[in-house]
Amino acid sequence: MAKKEKKGNEKKGAKVFKTKCSQCHTVEAGGAHKQGPNLHGFWGRQSGQADGYSYSSANKKSGIEWGDQTLFDYLENPKKYIKGTKMVFAGIKKPQERKDLIAYLKSSTDA
Repeated sequence: MAKKEKKGNEKKGAKVFKTKCSQCHTVEAGGAHKQGPNLHGFWGRQSGQADGYSYSSANKKSGIEWGDQTLFDYLENPKKYIKGTKMVFAGIKKPQERKDLIAYLKSSTDA
């Protein structure tokens, strides 16, 4: 019998964001850019497009549109997914943790 794919848990994702992402990112509308860009409204948008943030040329030229699968793959190893990115995050190896974070980001960035 095939194992049912488990969806992301928004509450657990909020904890992941707080511990692994909030040092560099904000999610609220009009939130400040930190070391990384504010993530509000990034869902379905092409990578490297947040106004007022200085992206690497690799990020701007990647052509990636942020959605469930692209974010799931990116969060595993950002430097491998976008070679030349300035994101200095090692990634999240656990698939469920990534799903939880994505569930949180979908709701908190007004997706």
